[in-house]
Amino acid sequence: MKSLWQEPVRREVLERLTRLTPAHRPSWGRFTAPQAVAHLADALRMAFGDLPTAPKRLPFRHPPLKQFAIYWMPFPKGAPTARELVARPPGEWRAELAACRDLVERFGRETRARAWPDHPAFGRMSAGQWGVVAYRHLDHHLRQFGV
Repeated sequence: MKSLWQEPVRREVLERLTRLTPAHRPSWGRFTAPQAVAHLADALRMAFGDLPTAPKRLPFRHPPLKQFAIYWMPFPKGAPTARELVARPPGEWRAELAACRDLVERFGRETRARAWPDHPAFGRMSAGQWGVVAYRHLDHHLRQFGV
């Protein structure tokens, strides 16, 4: 299972981010490329606890649905997200992209032993689960834009 804890996976994500341009059009959904990059950066900020999010009362907070959603279930297109992850308008493209790239790189510098915040949909997650969810989320939106 791919995870942002894996250095080759982080390199792959960074390379894909480099190919994304503000002119890319989505295959589904309403995000523009700049909105998607801002959303991805904010999702990583959420993972680090830098952007607090309100919990959602969903069945995915409990096993075995939690494990199914984290590891096996495809990310649904157009699924609702935490309001905090779509509240901010994107900034200037280069700065927004650089921030997202820095946050991906930061993942590799973090310690798994740190206190990880609860996920709004999945609740308490291990560092390993955060790495998988972060990668799958990035991959989902990069696929949305064909990169």
